[in-house]
Amino acid sequence: MRILTLVLIALLVVIQYPLWLGKGGWLRVWDIERQVALQQGTNDRLLERNRSLEGEVRDLRDGTGAVEERARYELGMMRSDEIFVQLPDAARATEDRFRRRDRSLDRATGVASDS
Repeated sequence: MRILTLVLIALLVVIQYPLWLGKGGWLRVWDIERQVALQQGTNDRLLERNRSLEGEVRDLRDGTGAVEERARYELGMMRSDEIFVQLPDAARATEDRFRRRDRSLDRATGVASDS
């Protein structure tokens, strides 16, 4: 009886080995499912990016608005009937400093300020 039990346990181990560790075993299936899920996430991100690029290409082909917007922001271009005004940050800082100084002088002398 003991030999029969050992033989049956050995057969059980031999049968279970391919199921868990073989080429098509559960461990391999779980690993492949994980890889498929990761690849699906990558594919979804790339699909969304492709849709965005496709819409941008369509806008560039069909409409002049997208071309005009790119010319303005990337190339610094403007139409002939527009006036370009640029206020650098340093000029703004100087202007703010003068305003604060004028306000403090107005408070010290008791004169009402317009700004």
